Amino acid sequence: MVLIRDNWMKMEGEIRGPPDSPYEGGVFKIDISIPDDYPFHPPQCRFITKIWHPNISSQTGAICLDILKDQWAASLTLRTVLLSIQALLTLPEPKDPQDAMVARQFMDDRKMFERTARFWTQYYASGPGSRDEELWKKVEKLEDMGVARNEAISSLSCHQWNLSKATDYVFS
Repeated sequence: MVLIRDNWMKMEGEIRGPPDSPYEGGVFKIDISIPDDYPFHPPQCRFITKIWHPNISSQTGAICLDILKDQWAASLTLRTVLLSIQALLTLPEPKDPQDAMVARQFMDDRKMFERTARFWTQYYASGPGSRDEELWKKVEKLEDMGVARNEAISSLSCHQWNLSKATDYVFS
């Protein structure tokens, strides 16, 4: 963990994507804000690095995790928080989502979910592996139409990488 401007109330944590997950090898940065009444209330955490996960907002990085809400105990440490977030990457809870669109994809088309999560990990979190040329061609087609790369990736991901639907959404 790194302090932000020597402030103990504001930190940046980092976790690695767990093995055997679509996040494997990615490096994910997490913003950690410590409340004045810590450890009696949980730290506020959100992903800085964009991630495709049912329990993490693909837009804001907000995390849906019980220990960051009603299951917090004063005995928990920041290390425990980061390990719990890392464990969440291995075991998503799609029935208690932070991002309904991602959760729907997770439940309806697991292969597409994993492919999309791997794509996001490679692009946003410097994850390893070969580039998914089929998906990149779709991103590049939207970019050729004047769409910013992040918007293209987000729209395609939300529309199951259907270029026609993503294009209609972006230009509607």
